[in-house]
Amino acid sequence: MSETTGASYAAAGVDIEAGDRAVDLMKQWVRKATRPEVVGGLGGFAGLFDASALKRYERPLLASATDGVGTKVDIARRMGVYDSIGHDLVGMVVDDLVVCGAEPLFMTDYICVGKVYPERVAAIVKGIAEGCVLAGCALVGGETAEHPGLLGADDFDVAGAGTGVVEADAVLGADRIRTGDAVIAIESSGLHSNGYSLVRHVFFDRAGWELDREVPEFGRTLGEELLEPTKIYSLDCLALTRTTEVHGFSHITGGGLANNLARVIPDHLRATVDRSTWAPAPVFGMVGELGGVERLELEKTLNMGVGMIAVVPQDSVDVALATLADRGVGAWVSGEISARENGAAAVELTGDYAL
Repeated sequence: MSETTGASYAAAGVDIEAGDRAVDLMKQWVRKATRPEVVGGLGGFAGLFDASALKRYERPLLASATDGVGTKVDIARRMGVYDSIGHDLVGMVVDDLVVCGAEPLFMTDYICVGKVYPERVAAIVKGIAEGCVLAGCALVGGETAEHPGLLGADDFDVAGAGTGVVEADAVLGADRIRTGDAVIAIESSGLHSNGYSLVRHVFFDRAGWELDREVPEFGRTLGEELLEPTKIYSLDCLALTRTTEVHGFSHITGGGLANNLARVIPDHLRATVDRSTWAPAPVFGMVGELGGVERLELEKTLNMGVGMIAVVPQDSVDVALATLADRGVGAWVSGEISARENGAAAVELTGDYAL
């Protein structure tokens, strides 16, 4: 009779010791992404946040958001660069929170891998922690899951959830938008984390480019351009709300500028945005040219150089632009709010880009 070996978790592809090693490596980064309200440390079953800090609010409303970074993780995997994708994750979550005026308080993350490589997981968490520092929030917990058989050894995905707080009478949104308000466009750092299925198809499948290809228009390699982290706007937007009157924000993500801005425009008003007020970075035009992608399709998929919109009264424009400039953030007046005629779209893009 032949001897058989009993089944084990390790034999099934899950390495608990590697997971423990990853936790040990990431602790130094998580400790840096904290706030005074955080109670306890890494290692518990749940992150703790002292809610008594919210007593200073008259009527605190908690805001929550969750997101991932889509197929941009494929770029990080192929380049072997894992310490920046976390910035993208944080940006996608906290910049949704701040749209209603909420201050991000804390985040949790979920990292799913085909095989736990401790240094790789720690690098991902390092990026998330650094992103939380940039956003002014704490990283209070997370989960790393190993899925052998479902994911390849080098495959991974990331997701996160965030919680913020805003005073009830300070919530920003469509009900505050007024005729005559100015539309301020705030520049993106690049593609951010949307549209990568189209971007990858164009550069890799249609054009046959490699990630290490030097692209003069980018001033760096294709891979470096595609991996440029998402801009985190939360502290910049909160600074605007402290220095001047703001009626609304719109985070320009999947769906593009028009569709996302329309989400904060009331039914009786419309926003007109003039494309000629800015020049999108070369990567946007390159996607269109190499892929034969029509402008409307580009604008429905990519941010086209605008990562956030602020809608402010006309008498707040100068202070808003000065505040952003002082913070090193590029911004400009790109349009205005007016009455909407029956049948008109909530957002109209006019003019041609200043290429």
